[in-house]
Amino acid sequence: MSLVKYNNNSISAITTAGQLATGSLVPISEQTASGSASISFTSGIDSTYPIYKFEFININPANDGGAFTFNMSTDSGSNYNVTKTTTMFHSFHSENDSETLFGYLSSYDQAQSTAFTFLAENTGNESDECLSGSMTLFNPSSSVFVKHFISNCNTNSAQSDCRQWFVAGYGNISTPVNSIQFKINSGNFDGTIKMYGIKDS
Repeated sequence: MSLVKYNNNSISAITTAGQLATGSLVPISEQTASGSASISFTSGIDSTYPIYKFEFININPANDGGAFTFNMSTDSGSNYNVTKTTTMFHSFHSENDSETLFGYLSSYDQAQSTAFTFLAENTGNESDECLSGSMTLFNPSSSVFVKHFISNCNTNSAQSDCRQWFVAGYGNISTPVNSIQFKINSGNFDGTIKMYGIKDS
């Protein structure tokens, strides 16, 4: 966001504000799950923005220990099966004050897989347990480059500890991505997902 320069020396003396900064994060859509199997964004992902950001708010799975996952589509949501290569690591700190940096998790990464990608695992299903975080998708409408994504999520886990999950990867395709779906690997979930576009400047 650019700075705003006023034409006066004090706030009380401002007579004109010039061109106010409008920011670069533009809300596009919001969906709320209530006992839903998935949330899909099948419109709004196009060449309008070079970067898209998804915010996950209080994702609460029906089944204890559920994993939050996503996949992309090139055919407006008919199929969510984009080939991806990914990497993941995570850390946790328990309510009993034990902690671990797990580092790289080979069991959750992908190598040219069309399966749904884990963004976080082992989220608790109690009424006060949930997952929150975000994922950034870069240049999904490119017909030249792969489709990079970076995610950072935090969970209140089924074992009553704080777990932070770091996931990154790319859809290894040159075809434009125009839809995306989020779901728990098993069972339904509640929660809200917001989608934003990010301008060039």
